[in-house]
Amino acid sequence: MALSDRTCVPCRGGVAPIGAEEARRYLEETPGWALDEDATRIRRRWEFRNFASAMEFARRVGELAEAQGHHPDLSVGWGYCEVVFRTHRIRGLHENDFIMAAKVNALEKAGPLPPG
Repeated sequence: MALSDRTCVPCRGGVAPIGAEEARRYLEETPGWALDEDATRIRRRWEFRNFASAMEFARRVGELAEAQGHHPDLSVGWGYCEVVFRTHRIRGLHENDFIMAAKVNALEKAGPLPPG
């Protein structure tokens, strides 16, 4: 089953974070995302024509995060939105982070994004 078709399962802690090697395998299913040097976060940046378009994209990501119960760190500025996933409870990466990355990527396929 594709990552974008899966549902996030609450991470209660007590599990080890995903290591760098496994994270790189997940990244093969989440094009455009990058693994931070310490392998504790994944991130992707989208470019837009203006601030309003970037905010609209952030709003859509927020709705998706609320529906899945797994929330990113968002940075929004004039013409960009950066999305960063990390599972805070385990201070690293969990499968949920990659599920959400795939779902955010699917926003591009589901319908028109704000102009970018």
